[in-house]
Amino acid sequence: MNQQIEKIKKTIEPLRQEIINHKVYSAIKNIDDLKVFMKYHVYAVWDFMSLLKTLQINLTCTTVPWFPKGSADTRHLINEIVVGEESDVDQNGIRKSHFELYLDAMHQCGADTTKIETFIDVLKNTGDFNAAFIASETPIEAKEFVDYTFKVIGSKKDYLQSAIFTFGREDLIPGMFLSIVSDIHKNFPESISIFKYYLERHIEVDGDHHSHLAIQMTSNLCGTNEQFWEEAEQATIESLQKRIHLWDAAYKKIMNTTSMLTEHS
Repeated sequence: MNQQIEKIKKTIEPLRQEIINHKVYSAIKNIDDLKVFMKYHVYAVWDFMSLLKTLQINLTCTTVPWFPKGSADTRHLINEIVVGEESDVDQNGIRKSHFELYLDAMHQCGADTTKIETFIDVLKNTGDFNAAFIASETPIEAKEFVDYTFKVIGSKKDYLQSAIFTFGREDLIPGMFLSIVSDIHKNFPESISIFKYYLERHIEVDGDHHSHLAIQMTSNLCGTNEQFWEEAEQATIESLQKRIHLWDAAYKKIMNTTSMLTEHS
């Protein structure tokens, strides 16, 4: 494998381990805890799609008249990922994006989707991120997470977008979390079957096949440019730090909610 890819992997490994072994997972004991986690996580699921589409726009021709753009190999890589992320299948074989599938999971378990839906509605109608964050009362850590993603999107540097897409998003859901969800599912199959399916699908498609495609895409875009690789490494580090802050916030909210319920019981 590309030596530069290996260098980034080695550099970010402590951060990846911090995310994979984050205390937020073990704090999730029941459906109520899971609902809190999902209200934070859904922002990362949504802006992942925006990052994905940015790469498709930058690496392929999405305007008319059509002209060949960039490397056909790279076009193939991003288009294949887009198909899987934007039009996958749910449990019933119905085509859905992973974000729509996640919203279905939230609705099924009773998680509040008001914030993320208000955020999207306001953003769609106004194009104003700050107005959307304020109207939806988005948690500050979720706002900072989304802000960083869109800072990279706004950089117009496809190799940075590809780097945080590749190393800051893929295969970060640990097996431990799936095990916890599976245990809850045994007792409440009608409440979290969609979320369990989402995680299994994410691990199957994103963590395996898509991660290999994304690594090749990043290698293609950085090429032999040392500065590109250095910038890509730094962007990836910042992206992972934002993820840790998001998880910290979810953990704090879960613990506070649990504490309040204990006091009132």
